[in-house]
Amino acid sequence: MPSSIAVPIVLTDDEREQLLAWSRRPSSAQAIAMRSRVVLACADSAGAPNGMIAEELGVSRNTVTKWRNRFAADRLEGLLDEPRPGRPRTIADADVERAVTTTLETTPKDATHWSTRSLAAEVGLSQTAVSRIWRAFGLQPHRQDTWKLSKDPQFIDKVRDVVGLYLDPPERAVVLCVDEKSQIQALDRTAPVLAMLPGTPARASHDYVRAGTSSLYAALNLATGKVIGSLHARHRAIEFQKFLQTLDREVPADLDVHVVLDNASTHKTPAIKRWLAGHPRFVLHFTPTSSSWLNLVERWFGELTTKKLQRGTHRSVRELNKDIRAWIETWNDAPRPYVWTKTADQILESIKRYCTRINDSRH
Repeated sequence: MPSSIAVPIVLTDDEREQLLAWSRRPSSAQAIAMRSRVVLACADSAGAPNGMIAEELGVSRNTVTKWRNRFAADRLEGLLDEPRPGRPRTIADADVERAVTTTLETTPKDATHWSTRSLAAEVGLSQTAVSRIWRAFGLQPHRQDTWKLSKDPQFIDKVRDVVGLYLDPPERAVVLCVDEKSQIQALDRTAPVLAMLPGTPARASHDYVRAGTSSLYAALNLATGKVIGSLHARHRAIEFQKFLQTLDREVPADLDVHVVLDNASTHKTPAIKRWLAGHPRFVLHFTPTSSSWLNLVERWFGELTTKKLQRGTHRSVRELNKDIRAWIETWNDAPRPYVWTKTADQILESIKRYCTRINDSRH
């Protein structure tokens, strides 16, 4: 069991240089990087208790105690994983480090990313060995995720406004999450869909015939989960104003209407502003630019897409609209409200950590 006494840590220049390299280099395993940060913090905070260092690094006190003592006893070697029983390793640590570093910090001459075979030829290992190393370090060069950060100068204020509305709705008011799903295509397959059979999924022809498009305006009631929908051939400011008039008729006159929506130009035209001036009970809350994830109606659009539109077939726009209206009626028979749980501070802190990680990886 690790000793509870904080062992003093004094680093040589070479040890500090190696620990800094392990803690910063993207090729380091996260476990080694964490252990290196623990030892560096112990050395830089002489006399500080393990509990204080643990709180600063976001780890447990036992973790700090363990790696402080391991380093004091075995120095840099103490931070490496202890050998496990079984067949002795045939690949040296230097080979593993070279494979991981090459994967993360270089690209092949004839491709955008390494494959197990191309990397094996580059570093002089077998394809199987490279595959095992990649699995051990969680490396998947063939995969690529996408990300997007809002550049809205009022991002923080808008997040606090919308999230505050979700978590603490005003009294004597209804909160509606509003957006439009534009250009919904009425598609018909060129051959009938073949039904599912045991061991065989349903099969649809790859090609299809377009019969036109429709645009859906939807307002999700935050409290009840019910949806008010309106279908139009186009999605201009005039259609949005008609939808606002629909909301005005549907919502009881004694309630204020707080509308969460995005920054589309059709939501801010002079005609819309005049209409809102004549209907003061409507209050608009705009989500930040490039932050549609903040609007709960987008989650409902996702269900509409996966459960009805993605695999549906429609020979005309009228048939498509009829199908969407029927789906909305079915939803409203047993609506399921979405419950927002994260506070604005939690969201902003998560984005801060993500930006810090991106910045560190670039340097």
